[in-house]
Amino acid sequence: MAKTEITNMVMVQNPHTKDVLVQRRIKYWCGITFPGGHLENGESLYDSAVREVKEETGLTVKNLKACGLVNWYNNETHDRYIVHFYKTNDYEGELLKGTDEGEVFFTPIESIKAMPLSPNFDKYLKVFLNDDINEIYCDWNEKMKENADGEPEWDFQYK
Repeated sequence: MAKTEITNMVMVQNPHTKDVLVQRRIKYWCGITFPGGHLENGESLYDSAVREVKEETGLTVKNLKACGLVNWYNNETHDRYIVHFYKTNDYEGELLKGTDEGEVFFTPIESIKAMPLSPNFDKYLKVFLNDDINEIYCDWNEKMKENADGEPEWDFQYK
């Protein structure tokens, strides 16, 4: 039976400096990313995003705007992994230094690409930064060919 996993990711931007909040993940998949996590039973997508940002950063976010998603489809198992993207510059609270998932900090958006990114975060950034892209669709399976770096050759389609 096919499974669907639903998650979220939030770009929090300082309204004055325009810096964005990033997390340097050290668990599961590692590298720079935006905060986010899994939808829990009985929870709306929006509420899950607010909860995850609070848990990972200490900040309470408000007025989240949906700005796209990534839709991973496994063409062998028919499983899906969907990440809903949100943006906001409305937040309050005291920023944590980090959690067991990693350090969190604000940084200029331009400097992110020079940092060690989490897998596929460079693709996700295109959706957050381009209002003309609503979705990334990726059809994949465990037997995908690998490129010269040993990474799967996924076909990311921007919609």
